[in-house]
Amino acid sequence: MHALVQAVILGVLTGGVYALMASGQTLIFGIMKVVNLAQAAFVVLAAYLTFSLFTLTGMDPFLSILITTPLLFVIGAVIQWTLLRPLRADDAKELSLLVTFAVALGLEGLLAMTYNTTFRSVQPGYENFSWTVAGYQVNMVRFFAFLLSLAMLGVLYLILQRTKFGRAVRATVQNPMSAQLLGVNSRMVAAFGFGLGAATAAAAGAVFGLISPFNPGSHYDLISRLLTIVVLGGLGSIGGSIVAALVMGVGSAVIAALVSPIWSDFSFFVVLLLVLLVRPTGLFGARVRGAL
Repeated sequence: MHALVQAVILGVLTGGVYALMASGQTLIFGIMKVVNLAQAAFVVLAAYLTFSLFTLTGMDPFLSILITTPLLFVIGAVIQWTLLRPLRADDAKELSLLVTFAVALGLEGLLAMTYNTTFRSVQPGYENFSWTVAGYQVNMVRFFAFLLSLAMLGVLYLILQRTKFGRAVRATVQNPMSAQLLGVNSRMVAAFGFGLGAATAAAAGAVFGLISPFNPGSHYDLISRLLTIVVLGGLGSIGGSIVAALVMGVGSAVIAALVSPIWSDFSFFVVLLLVLLVRPTGLFGARVRGAL
């Protein structure tokens, strides 16, 4: 029982980080109906930027988010405006897969040339600190990473629910044609939405570099997990992706602790298959389809 509870604690903390990564993926799909295959590459890019800031200047990884988040927002918006916006509407959904995959490959190549393919990690002095609570270990880095994810998800919620941009996003998701007739600039919404999705990847990337070794090719495994979470939660549902991320994080940690770490990664796809057999639209797909 002790091992099970410890695994659940680890899974919840890790699931919060996955939720932050997947929320950006879900946001981009909700606005543009684009499956962004570069989202995981943005996470890895942010991890490398965090690594560079830490090794060159000694900047704390959590503080580096103040730099990497706006930078990735700009990069995401520029990529959308220059590479995705010109695509013809009839072919946009199919070609966007190729474009975003090409962006991911380009970032991988750029990082490989700059840092080579050696695995890196961000290791501040408090990396191995932990607290003992009721006999269970709570790693400090993972705990603060979880709090950061909650804070960023809260900011994302406020942006979508309390701002003019958020109202434009929700209108575009629900009915793009009506939104344009009401004066919503769909092109600007798409660019800012893509940038916002990349910004969430920046925040998650700093945390990713703290809790996991990474190299330029780490985005392959990561994008498979993010797509699993997004599909499991229900395409277009940020709330669904958060729940799915927690479910997958806990499930993976429990299987690693009680069965074998070898089966931990595979559990993502087993859970996805079982859920889709019962609910083909995902956990929240039927109820919140077309809404964030």
